[in-house]
Amino acid sequence: MNSAIEFHDVDILFPRQDGRAGAKALREAQTRLDAGATRSQIAAQLDVTVGVAGANLNVACGEISVMMGLSGSGKSTLLRAANGLNRVTRGQVLVRDGEKMVDVARSDAATLRHLRRRRIAMVFQQFALLPWRTVRENVGFGLELRGDSPAERRRAVDAKLELVGLAQWAQRHVSELSGGMQQRVGLARAFATEADILLMDEPFSALDPLIRAKLQDELLALQDRVKKTILFVSHDLDEALRIGDTISILQNGRIVQTGAARDIIMHPADDYVAEFVRHMNPLNVLTGEMIMVSLSEARRHYRLDADEAGLQARLAAAPASSSLQEIIQLHQTSGQPVLLTQDGRLLGVCGEREIIKALAGRGAQLA
Repeated sequence: MNSAIEFHDVDILFPRQDGRAGAKALREAQTRLDAGATRSQIAAQLDVTVGVAGANLNVACGEISVMMGLSGSGKSTLLRAANGLNRVTRGQVLVRDGEKMVDVARSDAATLRHLRRRRIAMVFQQFALLPWRTVRENVGFGLELRGDSPAERRRAVDAKLELVGLAQWAQRHVSELSGGMQQRVGLARAFATEADILLMDEPFSALDPLIRAKLQDELLALQDRVKKTILFVSHDLDEALRIGDTISILQNGRIVQTGAARDIIMHPADDYVAEFVRHMNPLNVLTGEMIMVSLSEARRHYRLDADEAGLQARLAAAPASSSLQEIIQLHQTSGQPVLLTQDGRLLGVCGEREIIKALAGRGAQLA
Protein backbone atom coordinates (compact mmCIF):
# COMPACT_ATOMS: atom_id res chain seq x y z
CA MET A 1 0.00 0.00 0.00
CA ASN A 2 1.22 3.50 -0.85
CA SER A 3 0.85 4.98 2.63
CA ALA A 4 0.66 8.64 3.56
CA ILE A 5 0.59 8.03 7.33
CA GLU A 6 1.59 4.94 9.30
CA PHE A 7 1.15 4.43 13.04
CA HIS A 8 3.24 1.55 14.38
CA ASP A 9 2.66 0.33 17.96
CA VAL A 10 2.03 3.86 19.15
CA ASP A 11 1.68 4.59 22.86
CA ILE A 12 0.92 8.12 24.08
CA LEU A 13 1.07 8.52 27.85
CA PHE A 14 0.76 11.66 29.95
CA PRO A 15 2.38 11.67 33.41
CA ARG A 16 0.94 14.17 35.86
CA GLN A 17 4.36 14.86 37.43
CA ASP A 18 7.29 16.61 35.78
CA GLY A 19 10.98 15.85 35.88
CA ARG A 20 12.47 12.63 37.22
CA ALA A 21 9.33 11.59 39.08
CA GLY A 22 7.29 11.88 35.90
CA ALA A 23 9.86 9.98 33.84
CA LYS A 24 9.97 7.19 36.43
CA ALA A 25 6.16 6.94 36.47
CA LEU A 26 6.14 6.85 32.68
CA ARG A 27 8.59 3.93 32.55
CA GLU A 28 6.60 2.01 35.12
CA ALA A 29 3.36 2.71 33.24
CA GLN A 30 4.86 1.25 30.06
CA THR A 31 5.93 -1.88 31.93
CA ARG A 32 2.48 -2.35 33.42
CA LEU A 33 0.81 -1.63 30.07
CA ASP A 34 2.87 -4.43 28.52
CA ALA A 35 1.84 -6.72 31.37
CA GLY A 36 -1.86 -6.10 30.65
CA ALA A 37 -2.77 -3.40 33.16
CA THR A 38 -5.83 -1.38 32.23
CA ARG A 39 -6.02 2.31 31.56
CA SER A 40 -7.90 2.95 34.81
CA GLN A 41 -5.45 0.90 36.87
CA ILE A 42 -2.46 2.84 35.54
CA ALA A 43 -4.20 6.16 36.16
CA ALA A 44 -5.12 5.22 39.74
CA GLN A 45 -1.80 3.64 40.72
CA LEU A 46 0.74 5.80 38.87
CA ASP A 47 -1.08 9.05 38.08
CA VAL A 48 -0.34 8.51 34.38
CA THR A 49 -3.02 8.94 31.71
CA VAL A 50 -2.94 6.44 28.87
CA GLY A 51 -4.10 8.46 25.86
CA VAL A 52 -3.33 5.81 23.22
CA ALA A 53 -2.00 2.27 23.57
CA GLY A 54 -0.62 -0.05 20.89
CA ALA A 55 -2.13 1.82 17.95
CA ASN A 56 -1.45 0.45 14.47
CA LEU A 57 -3.00 2.12 11.43
CA ASN A 58 -2.04 2.71 7.80
CA VAL A 59 -3.66 5.59 5.91
CA ALA A 60 -3.34 5.25 2.14
CA CYS A 61 -2.54 8.20 -0.08
CA GLY A 62 -5.73 9.85 -1.30
CA GLU A 63 -8.15 8.17 1.12
CA ILE A 64 -10.39 9.50 3.87
CA SER A 65 -9.63 7.55 7.03
CA VAL A 66 -12.02 8.22 9.89
CA MET A 67 -11.21 7.56 13.55
CA MET A 68 -14.21 7.47 15.82
CA GLY A 69 -15.20 6.55 19.34
CA LEU A 70 -16.69 7.99 22.48
CA SER A 71 -15.24 11.03 24.21
CA GLY A 72 -11.90 10.07 25.75
CA SER A 73 -11.38 7.08 23.45
CA GLY A 74 -8.06 8.49 22.17
CA LYS A 75 -9.04 9.47 18.63
CA SER A 76 -8.00 13.15 18.83
CA THR A 77 -4.90 12.22 20.82
CA LEU A 78 -3.74 9.92 18.03
CA LEU A 79 -4.65 12.42 15.30
CA ARG A 80 -2.48 15.09 16.94
CA ALA A 81 0.49 12.74 16.97
CA ALA A 82 0.52 12.87 13.16
CA ASN A 83 1.85 16.43 13.17
CA GLY A 84 3.75 16.28 16.46
CA LEU A 85 1.23 18.20 18.56
CA ASN A 86 1.11 15.19 20.88
CA ARG A 87 4.40 13.58 21.80
CA VAL A 88 4.67 9.84 21.17
CA THR A 89 5.90 7.84 24.17
CA ARG A 90 6.69 4.71 22.16
CA GLY A 91 6.32 3.62 18.57
CA GLN A 92 6.57 5.29 15.17
CA VAL A 93 4.43 7.83 13.35
CA LEU A 94 5.59 7.86 9.75
CA VAL A 95 4.43 10.67 7.45
CA ARG A 96 5.11 10.86 3.72
CA ASP A 97 7.39 13.71 2.68
CA GLY A 98 7.75 13.36 -1.07
CA GLU A 99 9.36 10.01 -1.77
CA LYS A 100 10.40 9.26 1.81
CA MET A 101 8.65 8.56 5.10
CA VAL A 102 9.61 10.71 8.10
CA ASP A 103 9.16 9.54 11.69
CA VAL A 104 7.38 12.44 13.37
CA ALA A 105 8.05 10.89 16.78
CA ARG A 106 11.81 11.27 16.23
CA SER A 107 11.89 14.50 14.24
CA ASP A 108 13.71 17.65 15.30
CA ALA A 109 12.08 21.07 15.44
CA ALA A 110 13.16 22.06 11.92
CA THR A 111 11.69 18.89 10.39
CA LEU A 112 8.41 19.38 12.24
CA ARG A 113 8.18 22.98 10.99
CA HIS A 114 8.75 21.77 7.44
CA LEU A 115 6.05 19.09 7.73
CA ARG A 116 3.54 21.49 9.24
CA ARG A 117 4.16 24.17 6.63
CA ARG A 118 4.41 21.97 3.53
CA ARG A 119 2.96 18.50 4.09
CA ILE A 120 0.29 18.55 6.82
CA ALA A 121 -2.56 20.99 7.42
CA MET A 122 -5.15 20.90 10.18
CA VAL A 123 -8.84 21.82 10.32
CA PHE A 124 -10.19 22.38 13.83
CA GLN A 125 -13.60 21.83 15.42
CA GLN A 126 -13.95 25.46 16.50
CA PHE A 127 -12.64 26.89 13.19
CA ALA A 128 -9.62 28.64 14.82
CA LEU A 129 -10.10 31.73 12.63
CA LEU A 130 -8.94 35.27 13.40
CA PRO A 131 -12.17 37.30 13.73
CA TRP A 132 -10.48 40.68 13.14
CA ARG A 133 -9.19 39.52 9.75
CA THR A 134 -11.05 39.17 6.49
CA VAL A 135 -11.84 35.87 4.83
CA ARG A 136 -8.99 36.44 2.37
CA GLU A 137 -6.52 37.21 5.16
CA ASN A 138 -7.55 34.12 7.13
CA VAL A 139 -7.18 31.82 4.14
CA GLY A 140 -3.72 33.23 3.42
CA PHE A 141 -2.52 33.23 7.04
CA GLY A 142 -0.53 30.01 6.79
CA LEU A 143 1.13 31.18 3.57
CA GLU A 144 2.01 34.47 5.27
CA LEU A 145 3.68 32.62 8.15
CA ARG A 146 5.51 30.46 5.63
CA GLY A 147 6.96 33.54 3.97
CA ASP A 148 5.23 33.30 0.57
CA SER A 149 5.20 36.54 -1.42
CA PRO A 150 2.02 38.66 -1.62
CA ALA A 151 1.56 37.67 -5.28
CA GLU A 152 1.89 33.95 -4.47
CA ARG A 153 -0.54 34.30 -1.58
CA ARG A 154 -3.06 36.15 -3.74
CA ARG A 155 -3.01 33.47 -6.45
CA ALA A 156 -3.34 30.62 -3.96
CA VAL A 157 -6.07 32.29 -1.92
CA ASP A 158 -8.13 33.20 -4.99
CA ALA A 159 -8.00 29.61 -6.23
CA LYS A 160 -9.00 28.11 -2.89
CA LEU A 161 -11.81 30.59 -2.25
CA GLU A 162 -13.19 29.64 -5.65
CA LEU A 163 -12.81 25.96 -4.75
CA VAL A 164 -14.96 26.26 -1.62
CA GLY A 165 -17.45 28.73 -3.11
CA LEU A 166 -16.48 31.80 -1.07
CA ALA A 167 -14.90 34.06 -3.71
CA GLN A 168 -17.61 36.69 -3.29
CA TRP A 169 -17.01 36.80 0.49
CA ALA A 170 -13.27 37.44 0.30
CA GLN A 171 -13.36 40.94 1.80
CA ARG A 172 -15.84 40.16 4.57
CA HIS A 173 -14.69 39.65 8.14
CA VAL A 174 -15.16 36.06 9.26
CA SER A 175 -17.33 37.27 12.15
CA GLU A 176 -19.98 38.16 9.53
CA LEU A 177 -20.19 34.56 8.28
CA SER A 178 -22.38 31.68 9.41
CA GLY A 179 -20.82 28.69 11.15
CA GLY A 180 -20.91 26.60 8.00
CA MET A 181 -19.24 29.32 5.96
CA GLN A 182 -16.58 29.80 8.63
CA GLN A 183 -15.75 26.11 8.45
CA ARG A 184 -15.38 26.44 4.67
CA VAL A 185 -12.88 29.23 5.34
CA GLY A 186 -11.00 26.76 7.52
CA LEU A 187 -11.01 24.22 4.69
CA ALA A 188 -9.79 26.83 2.21
CA ARG A 189 -6.97 27.79 4.57
CA ALA A 190 -5.89 24.16 4.83
CA PHE A 191 -6.07 23.65 1.07
CA ALA A 192 -4.12 26.88 0.41
CA THR A 193 -0.89 25.39 1.76
CA GLU A 194 -1.12 22.64 -0.90
CA ALA A 195 -0.46 20.15 1.90
CA ASP A 196 -0.86 16.52 0.85
CA ILE A 197 -2.34 15.50 4.21
CA LEU A 198 -5.28 17.08 6.05
CA LEU A 199 -5.95 16.38 9.72
CA MET A 200 -9.59 17.15 10.57
CA ASP A 201 -10.51 17.06 14.26
CA GLU A 202 -14.33 16.83 14.48
CA PRO A 203 -14.61 19.75 12.04
CA PHE A 204 -18.40 19.62 11.66
CA SER A 205 -19.51 18.61 15.16
CA ALA A 206 -20.25 22.19 16.31
CA LEU A 207 -22.72 22.72 13.45
CA ASP A 208 -26.41 21.91 13.29
CA PRO A 209 -27.36 18.66 11.50
CA LEU A 210 -28.50 20.20 8.20
CA ILE A 211 -25.33 22.27 7.78
CA ARG A 212 -23.21 19.32 8.88
CA ALA A 213 -24.74 17.09 6.20
CA LYS A 214 -24.21 19.79 3.57
CA LEU A 215 -20.54 20.17 4.51
CA GLN A 216 -20.07 16.41 4.42
CA ASP A 217 -21.39 16.46 0.85
CA GLU A 218 -19.10 19.39 -0.01
CA LEU A 219 -16.09 17.62 1.48
CA LEU A 220 -16.76 14.51 -0.60
CA ALA A 221 -17.19 16.64 -3.73
CA LEU A 222 -13.95 18.48 -3.01
CA GLN A 223 -12.16 15.20 -2.36
CA ASP A 224 -13.22 13.93 -5.79
CA ARG A 225 -11.36 16.92 -7.23
CA VAL A 226 -8.29 17.32 -5.02
CA LYS A 227 -7.60 13.73 -3.81
CA LYS A 228 -6.01 14.68 -0.50
CA THR A 229 -5.16 12.21 2.23
CA ILE A 230 -7.56 13.00 5.06
CA LEU A 231 -7.36 11.70 8.62
CA PHE A 232 -10.72 12.64 10.10
CA VAL A 233 -11.89 12.39 13.71
CA SER A 234 -15.60 12.01 14.49
CA HIS A 235 -17.80 10.79 17.33
CA ASP A 236 -20.71 10.25 14.91
CA LEU A 237 -20.91 6.81 13.28
CA ASP A 238 -23.33 8.00 10.58
CA GLU A 239 -20.78 10.65 9.57
CA ALA A 240 -17.92 8.15 9.68
CA LEU A 241 -19.75 5.60 7.55
CA ARG A 242 -20.86 8.28 5.10
CA ILE A 243 -17.50 9.85 4.34
CA GLY A 244 -14.87 7.29 5.33
CA ASP A 245 -13.07 5.02 2.89
CA THR A 246 -11.85 3.25 6.01
CA ILE A 247 -13.04 3.56 9.59
CA SER A 248 -11.23 2.86 12.84
CA ILE A 249 -13.20 2.39 16.06
CA LEU A 250 -11.34 3.31 19.26
CA GLN A 251 -12.13 2.31 22.83
CA ASN A 252 -10.12 3.20 25.92
CA GLY A 253 -7.15 4.35 23.86
CA ARG A 254 -7.01 1.27 21.63
CA ILE A 255 -8.08 0.67 18.05
CA VAL A 256 -10.52 -2.23 18.23
CA GLN A 257 -11.45 -2.47 14.54
CA THR A 258 -10.42 -0.93 11.23
CA GLY A 259 -12.16 -1.58 7.95
CA ALA A 260 -14.44 -0.32 5.20
CA ALA A 261 -18.02 0.64 6.06
CA ARG A 262 -19.27 -2.77 4.97
CA ASP A 263 -16.79 -4.53 7.28
CA ILE A 264 -17.81 -2.43 10.26
CA ILE A 265 -21.53 -2.89 9.65
CA MET A 266 -21.58 -6.53 8.61
CA HIS A 267 -18.79 -7.93 10.76
CA PRO A 268 -18.34 -5.93 13.98
CA ALA A 269 -15.23 -7.12 15.80
CA ASP A 270 -16.82 -7.20 19.26
CA ASP A 271 -19.86 -6.17 21.28
CA TYR A 272 -18.58 -2.59 21.58
CA VAL A 273 -18.53 -2.09 17.80
CA ALA A 274 -21.83 -3.95 17.42
CA GLU A 275 -23.43 -1.51 19.85
CA PHE A 276 -22.31 1.42 17.69
CA VAL A 277 -23.72 -0.22 14.59
CA ARG A 278 -27.10 -0.81 16.24
CA HIS A 279 -27.58 2.93 16.70
CA MET A 280 -26.71 4.08 13.19
CA ASN A 281 -29.20 5.71 10.81
CA PRO A 282 -29.49 3.09 8.05
CA LEU A 283 -31.02 5.32 5.35
CA ASN A 284 -27.83 7.01 4.15
CA VAL A 285 -25.35 4.41 5.40
CA LEU A 286 -26.57 1.05 4.15
CA THR A 287 -26.26 0.41 0.43
CA GLY A 288 -28.00 -1.99 -1.89
CA GLU A 289 -24.96 -4.23 -1.98
CA MET A 290 -25.08 -4.61 1.80
CA ILE A 291 -28.70 -5.76 2.01
CA MET A 292 -29.51 -7.38 -1.34
CA VAL A 293 -30.22 -11.07 -1.88
CA SER A 294 -29.22 -13.22 -4.83
CA LEU A 295 -31.50 -13.56 -7.84
CA SER A 296 -32.20 -17.20 -6.99
CA GLU A 297 -33.33 -16.29 -3.46
CA ALA A 298 -35.36 -13.35 -4.77
CA ARG A 299 -37.21 -15.70 -7.15
CA ARG A 300 -38.47 -17.71 -4.15
CA HIS A 301 -39.76 -14.67 -2.29
CA TYR A 302 -41.08 -12.43 -5.07
CA ARG A 303 -42.27 -14.91 -7.74
CA LEU A 304 -39.85 -13.60 -10.33
CA ASP A 305 -40.31 -16.09 -13.17
CA ALA A 306 -38.76 -14.20 -16.09
CA ASP A 307 -35.17 -14.73 -17.19
CA GLU A 308 -32.52 -12.14 -16.38
CA ALA A 309 -33.07 -10.16 -19.55
CA GLY A 310 -36.81 -10.14 -18.98
CA LEU A 311 -36.40 -8.93 -15.42
CA GLN A 312 -34.13 -6.09 -16.52
CA ALA A 313 -36.74 -5.03 -19.04
CA ARG A 314 -39.55 -5.16 -16.49
CA LEU A 315 -38.07 -4.01 -13.17
CA ALA A 316 -36.36 -0.81 -12.12
CA ALA A 317 -32.59 -1.05 -11.69
CA ALA A 318 -30.11 0.91 -9.61
CA PRO A 319 -26.37 0.77 -8.94
CA ALA A 320 -25.47 -1.58 -6.10
CA SER A 321 -23.84 1.41 -4.37
CA SER A 322 -27.22 3.21 -4.08
CA SER A 323 -28.22 4.16 -0.55
CA LEU A 324 -31.10 2.45 1.22
CA GLN A 325 -33.05 5.72 0.99
CA GLU A 326 -32.65 5.77 -2.80
CA ILE A 327 -33.73 2.14 -3.06
CA ILE A 328 -36.82 2.79 -0.92
CA GLN A 329 -37.83 5.69 -3.18
CA LEU A 330 -37.38 3.56 -6.29
CA HIS A 331 -39.32 0.68 -4.73
CA GLN A 332 -42.18 3.00 -3.75
CA THR A 333 -42.35 4.44 -7.26
CA SER A 334 -42.34 1.09 -9.06
CA GLY A 335 -44.09 -1.10 -6.50
CA GLN A 336 -41.63 -3.85 -7.45
CA PRO A 337 -38.32 -5.23 -6.16
CA VAL A 338 -35.29 -3.28 -7.33
CA LEU A 339 -32.53 -4.89 -9.39
CA LEU A 340 -29.02 -3.94 -8.29
CA THR A 341 -26.29 -3.74 -10.89
CA GLN A 342 -22.60 -3.01 -11.22
CA ASP A 343 -20.81 -2.38 -14.53
CA GLY A 344 -23.86 -3.65 -16.41
CA ARG A 345 -24.00 -6.92 -14.44
CA LEU A 346 -26.94 -7.95 -12.28
CA LEU A 347 -25.63 -8.48 -8.72
CA GLY A 348 -28.80 -9.02 -6.73
CA VAL A 349 -32.28 -7.90 -5.80
CA CYS A 350 -33.66 -5.73 -3.01
CA GLY A 351 -37.35 -5.87 -2.21
CA GLU A 352 -39.73 -5.11 0.65
CA ARG A 353 -38.37 -7.98 2.78
CA GLU A 354 -34.78 -6.70 2.63
CA ILE A 355 -35.83 -3.09 3.20
CA ILE A 356 -37.82 -3.97 6.33
CA LYS A 357 -34.98 -6.03 7.79
CA ALA A 358 -32.50 -3.21 7.15
CA LEU A 359 -34.75 -0.61 8.77
CA ALA A 360 -35.28 -2.93 11.74
CA GLY A 361 -31.52 -2.91 12.34
CA ARG A 362 -30.99 -6.47 11.19
CA GLY A 363 -29.28 -5.77 7.88
CA ALA A 364 -26.19 -7.61 9.02
CA GLN A 365 -28.17 -10.86 9.09
CA LEU A 366 -28.50 -10.66 5.32
CA ALA A 367 -24.73 -10.87 4.72
